[in-house]
Amino acid sequence: MLNIQEKKEIVQYRIEHAVQTLTEVEVLMQNRFYNTAANRMYYACYYAVSALLIANGIVTKSHDGVKHMFGLHFIRTGVFPSYFGKYYGRLFDERQTGDYEDFFDHDETSANDLYPKAKEIVTAIAEKINEWLEDNK
Repeated sequence: MLNIQEKKEIVQYRIEHAVQTLTEVEVLMQNRFYNTAANRMYYACYYAVSALLIANGIVTKSHDGVKHMFGLHFIRTGVFPSYFGKYYGRLFDERQTGDYEDFFDHDETSANDLYPKAKEIVTAIAEKINEWLEDNK
């Protein structure tokens, strides 16, 4: 079990990593690395969601568990809008497809469609995390 200081450090690290990963996405897209950009979009959201779960004492052991717990504790309860759950699920699926499917490549259109959604999720969760960090000074 983490003490509050350890929890704060991990949460802060993960949310900072999420924001930094979004910056990487912009560079990847500018250089037309769309599959890698889609992968990093998913991971930016994953880092943000996992930070949120840790801040709230929710333990998971897999990517699917993170997705499920996010939906259960933050989407179904109305903390975040339902479309966040759909977008996160889509990013999860798109990352899987881009990483593991043969003869599939993300293109500029799909990457440009996914990016604003990923950025919105990370930004909203970062705001919630910052509130949590302030409350736990």
